[in-house]
Amino acid sequence: MAASITVISTTAIAEPKGEAAVKDAIENTLSGIISAQAEIKAGDLPAASKTILEASQASKEFRFEITERQRQKATDVLKAARKSVEAGDAATAEAGLATALHSFSEMKAKYDLTH
Repeated sequence: MAASITVISTTAIAEPKGEAAVKDAIENTLSGIISAQAEIKAGDLPAASKTILEASQASKEFRFEITERQRQKATDVLKAARKSVEAGDAATAEAGLATALHSFSEMKAKYDLTH
């Protein structure tokens, strides 16, 4: 009986796995956007394209009901930035990444306020 109480107590204290996954997703998205910006500035468009794709994929794991529509729009901006990179239009891609970074930063702030 003491063992089951210990297990319950430990479980009650532990952070839910879902919350950690959501936090990881937003952090990975933000760091991916920042990395892609640096790669574009360095002129490495193929690497930037890959990094934007990874950030876009990570953003799909960021599930927070309050910001869901904003996340969808920001992910669309990331996809457009990737298309710009692939077309060789670094300036448009940089503008899109800046917009996405701002939007995902806002979402992270909203999430952090409630968790």
